[in-house]
Amino acid sequence: MSQEVLSPARVQEIHHEASRRRTFAVISHPDAGKSTLTEALALHAKVIGTAGASSGKANRKETVSDWMQMEKDRGISISSAALQFSYRDTVINLLDTPGHADFSEDTYRVLAAVDCAVMLVDAAKGLETQTMKLFEVCKQRNLPIITVINKWDRPGLDALALIDEITERTGLQPMPLTWAVGISGDFRGVWDLRNDRFARFARNNAGANIAITEYFTPEEAAETQGNNWSDAVDEAGLVIESNLEFNVERFHAGTATPILFSSAALNFGVKEILDALVDFAPPAAPRPDVDGEPRSVDAPFAGFVFKVQAGMNKAHRDHVAFIRVCSGVFERGMVVTQTRTGKSFATKYAQQVFGREREVIDEAYPGDVVGLVNASSLRVGDSLFLDEPVEFPAIPLFAPEHFQVARSQDPSRFKQFRRGIEQLEHEGVIQVLRSDVRGDQAPVLAAVGPMQFEVVEDRMAHDFNAPMRLERLPYSMARISTAEAMPALANVPGAEVLLRSDGEYLALFNDVWALRRIEKNHPKLTLVPIGTHNPAK
Repeated sequence: MSQEVLSPARVQEIHHEASRRRTFAVISHPDAGKSTLTEALALHAKVIGTAGASSGKANRKETVSDWMQMEKDRGISISSAALQFSYRDTVINLLDTPGHADFSEDTYRVLAAVDCAVMLVDAAKGLETQTMKLFEVCKQRNLPIITVINKWDRPGLDALALIDEITERTGLQPMPLTWAVGISGDFRGVWDLRNDRFARFARNNAGANIAITEYFTPEEAAETQGNNWSDAVDEAGLVIESNLEFNVERFHAGTATPILFSSAALNFGVKEILDALVDFAPPAAPRPDVDGEPRSVDAPFAGFVFKVQAGMNKAHRDHVAFIRVCSGVFERGMVVTQTRTGKSFATKYAQQVFGREREVIDEAYPGDVVGLVNASSLRVGDSLFLDEPVEFPAIPLFAPEHFQVARSQDPSRFKQFRRGIEQLEHEGVIQVLRSDVRGDQAPVLAAVGPMQFEVVEDRMAHDFNAPMRLERLPYSMARISTAEAMPALANVPGAEVLLRSDGEYLALFNDVWALRRIEKNHPKLTLVPIGTHNPAK
């Protein structure tokens, strides 16, 4: 199947479909309400009947985007979920991301696949550590950011204090699209600045259904809300006066951020967020390749793998590679080329994913996310193309800070143990390091955060029926090195060199003092900080 010659009508169709796509991720600190907002957005788009909760409410079901048992048990997101739905003739591709800092790598991969981010700020806590880390990643990628101040139904900080913090810490100029009426903890509704009206909210079925919303003119709002209304108008006016009115060019340039207020748990202010995404978030556009050259959306099909996930369907032990479509039209059954290996790959089993639920997809356009089932040869960062070769920029690995040796609890199940470790490494759940000295039976697992080891243990036991035991290693730092470092550091206390599956040698050190001592004693050794180095092809 070839797309070399596209008719003018087909080219026009691709541009039209790309312009309808809004592909974004929600970023925040843990427990700021990310999965709850994801659910609320899907509820307002009428693709689910009732919204779930990630923890705590007996009369609410589980969130559709949290499907792993550990996620349900702990009320956090561990794996990224891809949700696609339509709203106002626009196709929304919402990529939910892990909130916990231990899963930063997965979030980083997702941010490589989106065109915009929604930054969720807890009204009581302001900008928290993980939110700022993810904001920096968005900034590096020049992603436009919409800021949502969430949980306004609970006691929290002053609205202007939050705006000041956002301005000072992010450097973005705030541009209010909605402003809360009522102080935090007494959420009456919002002043919708775009339509100059008061949207008054009332909860519906404890927040499991769309909030009851009534609209009033400013004059009516002033009569019924009194000081709450006048305070909201005065505060929003101060922000606009000291910053600027809404300007979509500044938003797209990454110098200003729209501000909206919400309570995702009660579904207050959620429709306004969806409308802002549809009206202002950037559509799918040409994405630069590894050389910085933008690939037109009407070029032949190309995309890249930003996530690999197994075990989503327990009955079939499946393996799904999530692909962001960058150009052309994806057609199920097409044979594409894998840039890394040069090998052909048939896309027979292509699906659209909604949490754990799926349906077969026949076509997808730039901005869409496609799940390729049983694509076991695909790895995170792989580029795929039809007709015109292309390679998109690599998705770098984070520097691991925690290291443990893995051993099978049952020697008779070593085959399952090895297969499980390889699979989890393939998915990017963990980095796996090996050496001839340790042997294949005792690989070293490297992680950004310790909770990754818990996920590995849980999945090894339940997905692969290969329980294992872990032994902590004293290392806390890693550097990219070379094969020459292996013999040089073989007998040096506080250091070890291991080989990662992508062909990189990683030198591990107990602490910064061990690293400095070795740099002094072995000045010719290559020891490069991870993140400043291009990964091996």
